[in-house]
Amino acid sequence: MIQAKGYAAENSTSGLAPFSFERQEPHEHEVLIDILYCGICHADIHQSKNEYGGTQYPFVPGHEIIGRVIDTGEQVTKYKTGDLVGVGYFILSCGHCPNCTNHEEQFCDNGITPTQNGKLPDGSTTKGGYSSCIVVHENYVLKVSDSLGTAGAAPLLCAGITTYSALRHNEIGTGHQVAVLGLGGLGHMAVKFAVSFGAEVTVLSSSPTKRESAIALGAHHFINTANEAELKAVSGSFDFIMDTVSAPHDYNRYLRLLKKDGTMILLGVPPENPQLAVGLLTSRRRKITGSFIGGIEDTQQMLDYCAEHDITADVEVIPPSYINTAYERILESDVTYRFVIDMKKDQQQ
Repeated sequence: MIQAKGYAAENSTSGLAPFSFERQEPHEHEVLIDILYCGICHADIHQSKNEYGGTQYPFVPGHEIIGRVIDTGEQVTKYKTGDLVGVGYFILSCGHCPNCTNHEEQFCDNGITPTQNGKLPDGSTTKGGYSSCIVVHENYVLKVSDSLGTAGAAPLLCAGITTYSALRHNEIGTGHQVAVLGLGGLGHMAVKFAVSFGAEVTVLSSSPTKRESAIALGAHHFINTANEAELKAVSGSFDFIMDTVSAPHDYNRYLRLLKKDGTMILLGVPPENPQLAVGLLTSRRRKITGSFIGGIEDTQQMLDYCAEHDITADVEVIPPSYINTAYERILESDVTYRFVIDMKKDQQQ
């Protein structure tokens, strides 16, 4: 067994604290990864507080992982010691259902095994990347170019692929008017990718102080959603709205901004189900759809695209001792744009 150190929530109100546990030695097709960085996703907070239900404690979050391979099983062919790699939202799928064979493992008919709070075949619960190391089957590990810069690459494994996959699947590009609702971890990546793909991008945010930041990221326009006049001025303007907000909000305010046949793409997952005014859909044949991370092939394609086009997340790097404060700041929307934990700082003795 491998002795691992991490940070875990003992219950829904405890916050995160140092936690020691064991990981299995890598089996034939598995790699052992020394974790360098792990991004903080809003879902980590929801799960640590059991807001989705079903959190198993002690809970070790983390699914935006960057690290280096330090050991491999005897049958591993894709990686060698020293390789820079990433691990995202899930570490296993069935591998044989139609979705898995079509490289869309995130929609596995038999259920994926999440990197955090997932059930392994032996009945144990997966422990995520707020830890010193992790063991993962080579088929669910991603190659990361050294040119990406390790800390800024971590959020690509969730925020990056979530927005990239949604944009690619909906074939968004040149000629499209795209609004990005929310300018946080997901939102800022949505802006970067949509602009890179050739769309005309407008950021929708209730924080007017984010106007300058949105333009700096490449957005062409900014709308202060707290200003009803500004919001009304863009009614019926957009082909797509990428809704990245994870907090409860009124979806109907933004459905009005879509053109006829426009599409709202839901990426954030609030803890409460929304109320929808169906007439806003039927009156203009508007659509609401969702999107969920991406498969391994798409995620690798995204990482390669980012390396080629010099795209990474804008991050604030923190030591593990700052995790609870970071959670508080995220809930107050006080981060630009993603916290990333340097797992080599404040290492437990």
